Amino acid sequence: ARRAQALEEVARQCRERGGEAIVVPTDVTDAEAVERLASAAVERFGRIDAWVNAAAVTAWGPFQDTPLADVRRVLDVDVMGTVHGARAALPVMRGQVRGVLVNVSSVLGAVPQPYGAAYSMAKFAVRALSGSLRQELRLSHVRRVKVCTVMPSTIDTPLFAHGANYTGRTVRALPPVYPAELVAKAIVGLVRRPRREVIVGPAGRALRAQARLTPGLAEGITATHVVLNLAGAEPVAATEGNLYRPAGGTGSVGGGWHGRRRTAIRQAVAAAAAVTALTFAWRRRSAA
Repeated sequence: ARRAQALEEVARQCRERGGEAIVVPTDVTDAEAVERLASAAVERFGRIDAWVNAAAVTAWGPFQDTPLADVRRVLDVDVMGTVHGARAALPVMRGQVRGVLVNVSSVLGAVPQPYGAAYSMAKFAVRALSGSLRQELRLSHVRRVKVCTVMPSTIDTPLFAHGANYTGRTVRALPPVYPAELVAKAIVGLVRRPRREVIVGPAGRALRAQARLTPGLAEGITATHVVLNLAGAEPVAATEGNLYRPAGGTGSVGGGWHGRRRTAIRQAVAAAAAVTALTFAWRRRSAA
């Protein structure tokens, strides 16, 4: 993170729970800064057992209405930030002949959505990078260095409030919304027992399964869901969010969307049933 104050607060909570933590404010778009972060970890702890690339920003808005500089910034943080992290951590892990690199992608790395082209592109790229790195490690016979990908569904974080926004409407989390602790638990699980990819949240798993079966239908459902969600939102002025300057304060884990998960369960079940019915009808028509 870029905010020393926010990092100090996290470090304090870690220490209160018996852990050890050092604070190294880092902008992941700066490759040298990321290298310094890795060096600081090795200097303090002697090794890097696990490295998590999770830094991300986003820009909401129609593709033509999103400033080109903002598109570049999203890709610079989300993609190149992950590249910088991998290049800093993997040499250390190779030297140890052991370690776990976790790259946080998204279910949007499997099924893109409208009005978020840069973010969807970035998450596809992060997922592709993970696959390439796994293959290179395999070809180098480095069996105990693992690269894992986490693909969260909609998660209750401040991302929706902090992102650049050119939609003209307040961006709301698409239900069902899952707590961030589920993602943290998935990451810890991968460090303990590495796997190629893990999707966090049943809705994300259902969406990817649907995309594999009928990709066009999955894209149509996603687009409709996004449009309906924006249609009921309050008007808001355009903003570049936290793309270039971090938000103030000490930060928070949640974004205040936790209540939307329960209220959306029936909607999710109904949507899943509708998707199944549409898929069955489509298959029958195709077969005919």
